[in-house]
Amino acid sequence: KPAWTPPNALFGPVWSVLYLCIAVAGWLVWRRGGEGVPPLAFWAGQLVLNALWSWLFFGLHRPLWALWDIGLLWAAALAFAVSAWGVSRLAAVLFIPYLVWVAYAAALNAALWRLNQG
Repeated sequence: KPAWTPPNALFGPVWSVLYLCIAVAGWLVWRRGGEGVPPLAFWAGQLVLNALWSWLFFGLHRPLWALWDIGLLWAAALAFAVSAWGVSRLAAVLFIPYLVWVAYAAALNAALWRLNQG
């Protein structure tokens, strides 16, 4: 593991707060715009990519595949935040910590992949 890996005890609380922010952001957009609003497609997509990352990284032990996935996840989360801005600025702002954490997680993923090649 890289020296800058956070303690395992930090992951649970961080993800709990992030999932709460993700849920509230999705609800705000849904409430204001209804179903079929383009931001909700990005919102759902990032959830699928988030779940897929765990399966790729922890289940299949494919850190390179997980790295590609987390790049798409970050892009989908950013697309949600940008497209949600016009519907609910609060929803967009609630995704900022998630974007930061996913970027950090991507850096960790990349470092672990590099350290474990071969």
